[in-house]
Amino acid sequence: MPKITEAKILIMATHGFEQSELEVPLNSLREQGATVHVATLDGKAIKGWKEKDWGDEFNADLKISDVNVDDYIALVLPGGQMNPDILRADKETVAKVREFVSADKIVAAICHAPWLLIEAGVVKGREMTSYHSIRTDLKNAGADVVDKEVAISNGIVTSRSPEDLEAFVAKIVEEVEEGEHERKVA
Repeated sequence: MPKITEAKILIMATHGFEQSELEVPLNSLREQGATVHVATLDGKAIKGWKEKDWGDEFNADLKISDVNVDDYIALVLPGGQMNPDILRADKETVAKVREFVSADKIVAAICHAPWLLIEAGVVKGREMTSYHSIRTDLKNAGADVVDKEVAISNGIVTSRSPEDLEAFVAKIVEEVEEGEHERKVA
């Protein structure tokens, strides 16, 4: 059984991510001993959105295009409105998300980040949750939409909002320690 202390986890984001949805998983997973990298579109630092204005800048470790999916056990996708909307328009990012799912990796998306899972075509038939304003998008893409702090469907973890971060991170750790998940690609 893998341990969180041996896990290598990737966070993919761009400008306008909900700051707490990147910062809390990044810090919590690192505090528990995981190696966590941040990948951005250009490999440069990105700025968060903190409540009603721009937040802090976070350094990147690599470009999304340079990500080798086999190097990681899990992918974390923070939300915010801007971040996933920009990323879902980038074909390479969407392909990487699909590749993580196809490779039976744990994929965790919070708030508006399930937009990336919709774009990657991997939500059909899965129990999922999200920020309330995009639940119709999930439903229209074929997901079984629920309203709870964490939904888990065969290695894909989703949560609603920053209020669910504690449960979201705990479920990521639990899934990592269970190991990789075989699943059908939608």
